[in-house]
Amino acid sequence: MKIIAYSYTDPLLESSPDQADWGWEVDRVYEDLGKPDSSERSQLQQLFTDCETESADYLLIRRLEELGDTVEEISDRLNKLEVMGIAVIATEQPYTSENYPLGADLLNLLHAIQRQQRSRRIRQGHARNRLEVAPPPGKVPYGYRRGKGKYTVDRSTSPVVKDFFEHFLLYGSLRGSVRYLAKKYGKKISVTTGRRWLTNPVYRGNTAYQNGEIISNTHIPIISKEEAAQVDRLLRRNSRLSSRTASAPRSLAGLVVCAECQSHLTVTRVTQRNQDKEYLYLRSTSCPQRPKCKAIPYQEVLEHTIETVCRDLPLAVAGMNFPQLDAVKNSLGQAIARQQEILVQLPALIETGILDAETAKLRAYKLRTEISALEAKLATLPPVNLRSVAQAVSIPQFWLDLSETERRFYFREFIRQIDITFQNKELQLRVIFIF
Repeated sequence: MKIIAYSYTDPLLESSPDQADWGWEVDRVYEDLGKPDSSERSQLQQLFTDCETESADYLLIRRLEELGDTVEEISDRLNKLEVMGIAVIATEQPYTSENYPLGADLLNLLHAIQRQQRSRRIRQGHARNRLEVAPPPGKVPYGYRRGKGKYTVDRSTSPVVKDFFEHFLLYGSLRGSVRYLAKKYGKKISVTTGRRWLTNPVYRGNTAYQNGEIISNTHIPIISKEEAAQVDRLLRRNSRLSSRTASAPRSLAGLVVCAECQSHLTVTRVTQRNQDKEYLYLRSTSCPQRPKCKAIPYQEVLEHTIETVCRDLPLAVAGMNFPQLDAVKNSLGQAIARQQEILVQLPALIETGILDAETAKLRAYKLRTEISALEAKLATLPPVNLRSVAQAVSIPQFWLDLSETERRFYFREFIRQIDITFQNKELQLRVIFIF
């Protein structure tokens, strides 16, 4: 029994199948690689020529539409294969030539394929636009407008987006930034929309496509790469907290945990009647002990936290393996440089005829997406000046000069959790740093 396979692959949309993907022991595979504006299937013609000399029992294909660009071509080639006595099996469709003889059922299937081909042509058009690094179809993100083949900054709305990012970078509160936007500009957006703004590659000068691929440096960004990396760190940091805690005004909110019962402590405010002064306490809301843990004065924990950070943060940073971190950064930087060198060489390869224009565009697109992925990995690494920052924030006066909101920003930048306990009725505090 002889089994052959045929595939027609458009590199813009998919990759060629591997030998193991067929699920059968195949004697020979015929592969055609499609190009834009070309329907040539030379290997399919070779298949028919070879089968006239030595016929096969089965032909495996992924989908019927790979046999032609029109229903007439597909039907004609299926008919030709049937005459040659070759059974056709589609691995990704419920079709075998034995179950679908030429008739009404097959015509219904071919009409369905015709609809799929229309959809495929639309996706091919979108793919060609990606090769030209053109923006995807759909609504343009707020702050930009569609220019000639790329996004251009909208001077009337981009300051609103820029101010939103700056507020988030300053205070680290998504809900607070959304409220700030509504109050200052009258621009009302939901928290979900605000989060999409913070993670949208467009505001970073990159173009993202529906297939999840990103090409960097395609237009003028609204925020810099350094600011984008800081936004990502803040979002990762806030993801460990509840949405209400992440925007709480107090600097210790969401960080303090009772070392004995492992319950989080919340900040409670106590006032006296007819008095403006308020008293802040940290209180457990889910303490299993009876009687419950007593409330702890907020200011006392804050002072102990500042003292501990000033003493332990430089030691924690000094213990980090910076040579290893530098090696990772250098490796990523070298990988980016190598891809960029290949990208620069593509025009010369077109001139010498080694690559045609369409293949070069496809290669350039893949290189740009790989560069963007490497740059994204590089952006997630800690800043190189962590030691100098640790020295600067290890001065008690630095913390005392900050507002509660500003302290919240820096605490969450360095602290993962604060464990508190009492020994001999004295408050004991252990700060667990993020790194």
